[in-house]
Amino acid sequence: MESAPTFLLILFFIIPLFIKLLKHTDSSNKSKPSLPPGPKPWPIVGNLPEMLANKPTFRWIQNIMNDLDTEIVCIRLGNIHVIPVSSPSIAREFLMKQDAIFASRPLNWSSKYVSSGYLTTSVTPCGEQWKKMKRIFVEELLSPQRHQWMHDKRGEEADNLVRYVYNQTKNGGGLVDLRHVGQHFGGNLSRRMLFNKRYFGKGREDGGPGPEELDHVVALFVVVRHLFAFPISDYLPCLWWLDFEGHKKILKEATNTIRKYHDPIIDERIHQWKNGIRTHEEDWLDIFISLKDANKNPLLTVEEIKSQIMELTVGTMDNPFNNVEWVFSEMLNQPKILQKATQELDRVVGNQRLVQESDFPKLNYVKACLREGFRLHPIVDFNVPHVSTEDTIVANYFIPKGSHVLIRRQGVGQNPRVWEEALKFKPERHLKRDGCDLTLTEPSLELFTFGAGRRSCPAITLGTYVTVMLFARLVHGFTWVAPPNEPIVDLSELERDTSKAKPLVAFGKPRLPAEVYHPKNYKKYI
Repeated sequence: MESAPTFLLILFFIIPLFIKLLKHTDSSNKSKPSLPPGPKPWPIVGNLPEMLANKPTFRWIQNIMNDLDTEIVCIRLGNIHVIPVSSPSIAREFLMKQDAIFASRPLNWSSKYVSSGYLTTSVTPCGEQWKKMKRIFVEELLSPQRHQWMHDKRGEEADNLVRYVYNQTKNGGGLVDLRHVGQHFGGNLSRRMLFNKRYFGKGREDGGPGPEELDHVVALFVVVRHLFAFPISDYLPCLWWLDFEGHKKILKEATNTIRKYHDPIIDERIHQWKNGIRTHEEDWLDIFISLKDANKNPLLTVEEIKSQIMELTVGTMDNPFNNVEWVFSEMLNQPKILQKATQELDRVVGNQRLVQESDFPKLNYVKACLREGFRLHPIVDFNVPHVSTEDTIVANYFIPKGSHVLIRRQGVGQNPRVWEEALKFKPERHLKRDGCDLTLTEPSLELFTFGAGRRSCPAITLGTYVTVMLFARLVHGFTWVAPPNEPIVDLSELERDTSKAKPLVAFGKPRLPAEVYHPKNYKKYI
């Protein structure tokens, strides 16, 4: 009986506390930010059925964002929240303000296969391996000293580019496939920097690619298109062993093609260093092999070298050629812009020599054209996914741990809230914004070139020089008009991605004295 008053006394204190706790919990739930808007997911599979019914996936996502009139959306694929973003200010929150939380990468079959188990830089999740490989990039491959060290190789490939186009146009002009030219300039340059050779086979006497180089470049672009292509197994890991869309087969074949050309060169070079046949560095491969740890042992394994070279080759190919093809396409439809770029090059360079890297700081209008190309026509709509390592709040929305954040490059660049006449090609808009200090980088992320934060492209300087050189040499060295059967260049995109639907074929004629096109020290570099 004595316990009854005690029990009542306990209830007297506990019940109010319990009621208060319930009210607090309820108010906490009400104040907790919600996920970004998005389509209602199905149990377990999320929005995968809709994704599969609406290929290509990036256009389905574009339509969702347009229908909801939002710059951030949440789409659940399997148990993963996929967060596409088309707002520069929200992108800055993800990639700059909360960079530490969103610096990692997703775990999936594609990136694991291409990187041989996450041995590389770009697709590897945060951790010691990523830090190691990034440090090598920044300190050993892409330092200002190494950039200068590669100067002559870049110049020789730019000379070969001009020679190749000249050989197609020297007899009164000719039609030139500028997509083909740009892609193989990128391929030649990456091979020269990596292996100190332009061709895997014999190449061609006119400076063009042989069958081995054609095969190599095709495989590189297959990897670019399929590395993060929304396969089902990325979101339902229990189905990793299935290949519904043939995605794995395609990616394996392309990867094996690339390594068929790379790996014998790497193995032979390692043998040369090990046996004292080679003693000094000539290219990036030599640097990788020569690196030592604190105990004077090789810093990189053979598989790390092979995998990183694979990733490097893929990463250097896409942006420059795509940007230059689109910019030329836009300018052929607006000849006054092409004329203005040509006049700037004539004023800075003259007509007795070819464009050199030392001219770049004075070519602001040329760089404005390229910035406008990056704004309107990125190579793919989404950047490489960023993964959240903890729950957080961005733009007043709840972003769960493990979310895949995708910055929509085209959505950002064509955002009408940021850009006036967002769909019009107007290079002058960048001159007004940046004055005399024009670069291809964009820290504010109002257009997406080289990214921001820990995962920004470490090769910003190299990427800038490759893009500007390709464009400037073609504009300065040749006059260009649309082909006779296509007075207006078609600017439509492929359905599967944001590439130009039809390769740009233009009519070119040399515009400089003939001797300018024949460098005295030209080498074939087989």
